[in-house]
Amino acid sequence: MTDPANAPQTPSPSAVLDPPEQQAPPEPNGIQIWMHRISVFLFVLISAVAGVLLVILPWTPEWTDNYLLLSFPSLRTIISSGFFRGLCSGLGLLDIWIGFWEALHYHEQL
Repeated sequence: MTDPANAPQTPSPSAVLDPPEQQAPPEPNGIQIWMHRISVFLFVLISAVAGVLLVILPWTPEWTDNYLLLSFPSLRTIISSGFFRGLCSGLGLLDIWIGFWEALHYHEQL
């Protein structure tokens, strides 16, 4: 026979269904709010600048006539193709869109 004092305790059904008390999240202070604002601003700025560079740069002569590609003629052929240039420009447009999406959907958690 098992001893009732050593039997494993099972929680009551009401204890399983009731969530434990949750504490309210702490209120952000002024420094945290400004740090969040600055990080969102920098993300949008970097996304926009990188996107514009990726849209414009593949169609300039500097894209294929640079020092790094002179020793790799096969890579230069791939990079100078219209498909690759269009792919880079498409990624640039996507980058611009993501940056502005973040800017438009920014909200402060008060």
